[in-house]
Amino acid sequence: MLAVGFLLRIYWAFMGNAHAKQIFFVPVWRKSWWEEVVHEIRWYAFLTNQPKKYVGHNPLAQLTMFLMYTVTIAFMIVTGFALYGEGSGHDSWQYRLFGWVFAIWPNSQDVHTWHHLGMWVIVTFSIVHIYAAIREDIMSRQSIISSMISGEREFRD
Repeated sequence: MLAVGFLLRIYWAFMGNAHAKQIFFVPVWRKSWWEEVVHEIRWYAFLTNQPKKYVGHNPLAQLTMFLMYTVTIAFMIVTGFALYGEGSGHDSWQYRLFGWVFAIWPNSQDVHTWHHLGMWVIVTFSIVHIYAAIREDIMSRQSIISSMISGEREFRD
């Protein structure tokens, strides 16, 4: 299910608008982008009271979504199929495609431990993400939560 959902998200990145690509495309080479990341860190740490307004994800959210969602989900899919392939047997399609993971971690318990750690990264990220979205909706007066339902973004004064 996770792999199918991730494939649909990749499809949406190609077929959706520019904001649908944000979690797959992180412009780390732009100095202005890094300055905005620092500004957002200061904003979330309550070191500035001037929020910037973004139609899509802010740069810090974009970076965090890339690292904690895109990279972690890809890791979970690969290690999950590797573990499933080990249980299905060495002649299964899962093991043929993902058995190379055991060349990195020869002990399947190590793969299981890393996969389990990845689950906790996703759980922790989900909790922090919900908090950050609600906080941003209240503190910056942007309609982050309601825009998920209505599809329209508002910037309140």
